[in-house]
Amino acid sequence: MRLRNWFAGVAVGSALLLGACQPKQPPVRPPVSPDRPAGTAALSPADYVALAASIDLFAVQSSELALARTATVRLRDYATMAAAAHNGTAAQLSFAGRRLNLLPSARLMPAHQAMLDALSASSDFDATYRRQQVEVHRVAARLHGDFAASGESATLRPVAASAARIERAHLERARGL
Repeated sequence: MRLRNWFAGVAVGSALLLGACQPKQPPVRPPVSPDRPAGTAALSPADYVALAASIDLFAVQSSELALARTATVRLRDYATMAAAAHNGTAAQLSFAGRRLNLLPSARLMPAHQAMLDALSASSDFDATYRRQQVEVHRVAARLHGDFAASGESATLRPVAASAARIERAHLERARGL
């Protein structure tokens, strides 16, 4: 675990250092849907980075909300794990994206923002959190798996492969909540 934290720290530090060297103008990105149908492998690298970054940001923010709102130990443990893991995958994505001049957004896509708003307003927080985690990790596992298999960026494919393994594990754990 300490080694994983060390690697995450190195990735974040490297991303921050490289960020200081990059131009401050983010590339123009066409809008993409977080519920993209089958065939996500056809995503451009820019669309992949945008969607993957929004998923990571949603997972972190929804998990932070869960830590503040739920008293259920299993959900708190899951939320702690999910937030840490998605901070790590976000750092990897940022590092690789910067090599391609694809800066991940610090904002949620509208559909993910709507999900976070619904979670925040939910009268049955735990059930809504469980359901959303299953859905977002199902979409994320497919997104990363498809891009790892046939995405057009050799720089992003290994990041996608790593994220796909993490997302599949999160999906299985979320289904058991």
